Amino acid sequence: MCVDWTKLPPELLESISENLKLYSDYLSFRAVCRGWRSSTPKTPSHLPPQLPWLMLPPSQSYQSHRAFYDLSTNKLRFLSLPESSNPNKRHCGSSHGWLVVLDESPSILLLNPLSRAKLHLPSLSSFPNVHSFNYSHIGKEYSLRSPSGDLYTRNLRQMRDSIKKIVLSVNPSKELRFVAIAILNQTGELVYCKNGDNSWRFIPGAQSYSEDVIYCEGLFYAVDKHGGIAICDVHDDSPKVSIVQTRTQLDGDMQYLINSGDELLLITRHLDLEFSLEPHQSYLVYRTKRFEVSRLVWSGPHWERVKSLYDKMVFIGENSSLSLSASDFTGCMGNCIYFTDDYSESNYDGSLGEHDIGIYKLWDGSIEPLPCYPRNSFFRMGWPTPLWVTPTPC
Repeated sequence: MCVDWTKLPPELLESISENLKLYSDYLSFRAVCRGWRSSTPKTPSHLPPQLPWLMLPPSQSYQSHRAFYDLSTNKLRFLSLPESSNPNKRHCGSSHGWLVVLDESPSILLLNPLSRAKLHLPSLSSFPNVHSFNYSHIGKEYSLRSPSGDLYTRNLRQMRDSIKKIVLSVNPSKELRFVAIAILNQTGELVYCKNGDNSWRFIPGAQSYSEDVIYCEGLFYAVDKHGGIAICDVHDDSPKVSIVQTRTQLDGDMQYLINSGDELLLITRHLDLEFSLEPHQSYLVYRTKRFEVSRLVWSGPHWERVKSLYDKMVFIGENSSLSLSASDFTGCMGNCIYFTDDYSESNYDGSLGEHDIGIYKLWDGSIEPLPCYPRNSFFRMGWPTPLWVTPTPC
């Protein structure tokens, strides 16, 4: 007996679609035929946290589109993103599926690449360290005040690049009362705003806790160079900061915080500096040498070295750091760190250099290249650097 799959009852199709866990599978399901597409909503609301896609730098061939590498299918997906394809734009993090896009104007754009939803955060000119802003002062548009009270100037591009990362508390599509925290590059200060605010505000007492920030159970956690933690409660008009001084002082070039189940993890990144020679040019290349993983033991408190992540895999870089179970996805390995280049200023403006990106295997310390990026080739990827983005259709 031949079954006409296009004639399945709508209620059965809806039930099947609600059991799909991957957004890529949901897209394929709706692409089967018109009947299947009409029986399921365009935007699914039942999906669990998704495997992040790697957003690649703009291509000359697809100037208004961006390519996203899907680990689970080993395929590239192209999305129309003219807002992030202009060479004067730079991304400044991705959080809960939203890109943070800056350009050489004071605006800060939040953009969901899948839904095309947009929101604006308060402008760069409203940062609390900005004394004045004037477009007519060409090359010195911003006048800023240092922590010591001295005034200095920055041009449009320098101000654009002065933000290390912006992290959101929740998905703005699901909760309009979200909070954003920005890490300032040069001073190491943290500033925050709530949705609907007209300006940013300092978080007093959290300066230097600027390696990474995550949001967990109503609080922001920030880490400094040696593993000290600042717990920031910004719900009220006067932020409250609690400092957790750990006995263990960690050494490393970069630190990342991860909320993994009921544990707070710290990923320590160690870098090497290499001098590469090519005909007619030479340049410095930063490369990741190794990672170390620690978990916070609150009694003490101290950081305790972790030898294995077991089924967990973590994704770090300019994105809001996250942890997922490898067994929930195809094409992934547990006990691994999927990392991107989020530190090399030589990558800005399309400068030469190899992006430091790959999969670190915790059990033997080896680094495997991502299939979309051969690590040992001289394949050049332009600016901005690749970025993990969690596909969030709503």
